[in-house]
Amino acid sequence: MGDVLISGPALRAVANGSRTDGSRPNDVVLLCGPEGADAGEMLPGVTEVHTWSCPWNANPSPAVTAGVADELLGFVRSSRIEEAVILTSFHQSPLPLAMLLRLAGVGRITGAATDGAGSLLDVRLTPGEDFPEDQAEAARALAIARAAGFKLPHGDDGKLHINRSPDDLVKERSDEGPYIVVHPGAAAPARAWPVLHHAATVELLEAEGHRVVVTGGPAEASLTATVAGPSARNHGGRTSLRTLAALLAGAAVVVTGDTGPAHLAAAVGTPVVCLFSPVVPAIRWAPYGVPMELLGDQEAACKGTRARTCPVPGHPCLSSVTPDQVLEAVKRLLGGVSSLATRRKVRSS
Repeated sequence: MGDVLISGPALRAVANGSRTDGSRPNDVVLLCGPEGADAGEMLPGVTEVHTWSCPWNANPSPAVTAGVADELLGFVRSSRIEEAVILTSFHQSPLPLAMLLRLAGVGRITGAATDGAGSLLDVRLTPGEDFPEDQAEAARALAIARAAGFKLPHGDDGKLHINRSPDDLVKERSDEGPYIVVHPGAAAPARAWPVLHHAATVELLEAEGHRVVVTGGPAEASLTATVAGPSARNHGGRTSLRTLAALLAGAAVVVTGDTGPAHLAAAVGTPVVCLFSPVVPAIRWAPYGVPMELLGDQEAACKGTRARTCPVPGHPCLSSVTPDQVLEAVKRLLGGVSSLATRRKVRSS
C-alpha cells in the first residue's frame, strides 16, 4: 500500500498531459501488486488499476512461468498501451518488466537503471548520476516521470494525496472532539514497536486527556485489543482502506511505524509520530510532506539491512524508544514544532 501511495505525485504528472500536447490528459493504467490495488483506486489521475503478482517483487513471489508472463502480455496488448513509466525503488531494476512490455508492443519506456539497458529503455536515468539516491521515494518517482516528459499540473504541491469521500467515521472528531490514532501493526516484525510499549503509550495519552483510537487489520484483532485496553476505542479489523483514510484524516496526530498507514496519514495531511526502524533509510521512506517526529535509533546495527525480522537480539533500534518519548513527540506535533533531532535523523539516514 505504501509503495503505491508514494507513487501518487508521479502518477498525477503522467496523467496531466501528453508530452507532445499538454492540453490532452492521459489515461493512466496503474500496474501494481494485489496488495496495492485498493490504494491505487484512491489515487488522483489513475484511470484503471491492473494487478499482477510480479515474480521479482511480490512476497511470496510466484514461480516464473509462461502463464504468469502471458497474463501480463495479454492485458497490455489488449489495452493498447502506448507508453510505460516504470517507478522502481532504489533496490529494484526496471529491466525485467521493460522486457515484457517490449514483447507486448509498448513503444516507449522510461526507467531508472544502474545496469546497461540496451534497447529495453528509451529514456534511462542512471541513479547517482542523473538524480541522487538519497531522496524521498516520492521525489524519486516524480523524477522518473519528469524524465519521461511529464510534469505536475500548475498549482500541484507534489505531496501525497488521495481522492477523498465523505464517511461516517469522520464524525469521530466532530461529535466527540479531537483524537489521536495509534496504529501498532506492521507488515514486517523488524518494523514493529513492542506491543506493551504501544499499550503504555495509550495509557499515557489518555492520562493527558487525549481520546485515543486504535486501528489495525482483520488479522490484528488481538493486537489492537491489547493496545486499546479498557478505554481507548478499538477499530481493529473494522475499517476498509477508505474508512481508515477518513479516520486518519480526522486525527490530530497518528502514531505508527514504518508501514502503509504512515503514508496514508501523509496522503490525508495528518502529522505522524513514526517509530522508524533503520532497516531501510528514513530519508527515502519516512512519511512525506507532513509534520513528523521520527523516533528510533537510525544508527543501530540493523541499519540498511532491509531485514523483515530483526537481526539484532532485543530489537534495540525500536525497543529503546520509551512511551514517554512518544508522548513528548505527540506534544511537539500538537504544538506545531517538530524536533531538531528528527530533521537531523532524516538528513543523515
